[in-house]
Amino acid sequence: MAFDKTKLSVLAYANGFTLFHYITKDDNTAIVTSGYANTAAAQLRVGDMILANVDTDGTPDAKMYSVSSNDGTTVVLVNQF
Repeated sequence: MAFDKTKLSVLAYANGFTLFHYITKDDNTAIVTSGYANTAAAQLRVGDMILANVDTDGTPDAKMYSVSSNDGTTVVLVNQF
């Protein structure tokens, strides 16, 4: 599946850092694929964190991701746990 930016919500913002929540049917492997979150490149900055409910239609899990790079076109998310 593709990243759905309508499922991305801001939880907190402070000092240039944003904490987001995201919910998806996609699994961790899909999410950490380079470019998964490209449609949200304008919202996501390097260092931002995303709390996520993933694989909601399979084996649901909670994950935390950080934005490790964003060149304005390609976004890379890294699994933090």
